[in-house]
Amino acid sequence: MSAPDPDLWNEDLAPTSQAKRTWRWWHFAALWLGMVICVPAYMLASGLIEQGMSAGQAVATVLLGNLIVLIPMLLIGHAGAKHGVPYAVLARASFGVIGARVPAVARAIVACGWYGIQTWIGGGALLTLLGVILGKKLEGAPIPLLGIGVGQLLSFLAFWGIQLLFVTKGLTAVRRLETWTAPIKVVICGLMVWWAMDKAGGLGPIFHQPSAFAASGAKAGQFWSVFAPALTAMVGFWATLALNIPDFTRFAKQQKDQILGQTLGLPLPMGLLAFVSVVTTSATVIIFGKAVWDPVQLAGDIGGIAVVVGLLIISLDTVSCNIAANLVGPAYDFSALWPKAISYRTGGWITAGIGVLIMPWKLLETTQGYIFTWLVGYGALLGPIAGILIVDYWLLRKTELAVDELYEKGGRYGYRGGWNPAAIVALVVGVAPNLPGFLASAAPHLFGGVGAFWTGLYMYAWFVGLAIAGIVYGAMMRGRAA
Repeated sequence: MSAPDPDLWNEDLAPTSQAKRTWRWWHFAALWLGMVICVPAYMLASGLIEQGMSAGQAVATVLLGNLIVLIPMLLIGHAGAKHGVPYAVLARASFGVIGARVPAVARAIVACGWYGIQTWIGGGALLTLLGVILGKKLEGAPIPLLGIGVGQLLSFLAFWGIQLLFVTKGLTAVRRLETWTAPIKVVICGLMVWWAMDKAGGLGPIFHQPSAFAASGAKAGQFWSVFAPALTAMVGFWATLALNIPDFTRFAKQQKDQILGQTLGLPLPMGLLAFVSVVTTSATVIIFGKAVWDPVQLAGDIGGIAVVVGLLIISLDTVSCNIAANLVGPAYDFSALWPKAISYRTGGWITAGIGVLIMPWKLLETTQGYIFTWLVGYGALLGPIAGILIVDYWLLRKTELAVDELYEKGGRYGYRGGWNPAAIVALVVGVAPNLPGFLASAAPHLFGGVGAFWTGLYMYAWFVGLAIAGIVYGAMMRGRAA
């Protein structure tokens, strides 16, 4: 490799050496199993039950969404395994060595939001655990402006501090943590299904509950208006990882390791968790008379020593999932903004800081806000980036990259002053059609007059953005990629 530009290179962003490419397929499978079995993923399927779907409809929606997102996951992950570069560096091939900061920051900000959400969930688990042990509620009086109790804030900050211990340990510690905790999570899922079946009188009553969309249901005839954005949200849930998956696949020993490991580790465990989630949540309708979609809240309602163990597992699970899924990627992304000053570790600290400022508890107040605004909304931003990366790497460059020039301002990826106008135009054009629908969903009191066409289009935000941006980018770059 020729001498790289110090503004574009540091040790963390450099191509992975052969000696460090040690991850086998089972490492990727365990990594995904560890990331998949987490509270936010559980809340995906349980949230669909709360929105009115039957158990079978919810499981099918989650499974289909994850089979779809596996495709860009493998396509983009191929570049990491072949060339050893992280996502923030791969994006330079299409956006330019300077322009790549745009998709890096976009993905990083979304990940910061997820980091905050997971930290909030972990803090809630700690608070509920302590409350079960002491036998009383510890939330405390609400704090003005924040809208949460003193106890909730302190537990949130405590869990935030615990996770920072792993920032200094790097990906090796993350891989080991995920590998060891994955089997434990499977056992916990089995215990949750056993509890639900025992309390609800078996699977029969659970799966025989009709959906709210049935002829006599409260939402009769509205299935497709919920299914479309729900499917988009399922895809959007892992849309962040679909972009920065090269941050992990760059450590693959062989290409087949990342392909096999991800294929086994994502759709099947996600389907398993969806089954656990809908069985448990459907059982709560029978037991409590309402759907309890938050497992931490459910644990507090149940009580007992088993819950203490379960909450400990939830806390451990949240740490392992949050570090792997929501800190590794943005740490690299922030490092790519200013390689000389921001290392992977510093990028991790920045991620953790923004995760607090974003006030994640606001995103989890309702299933509407979590699924249809947060998940679908950021899918509208990340879908176009995925479309550009896939078209550039697979269709225009045929998977070949001049890796040395990804770290040089004067190379082929310098374009115009480090920016590729085609990628920026394609990104804007890909995002624009979904903006009216997003505004109507996020702030209906201000944008309630947005037409049905735009709100309908927004239901497919990730798909629409990916297709439009990919087509526009491919047309503008035709015959120009080298």
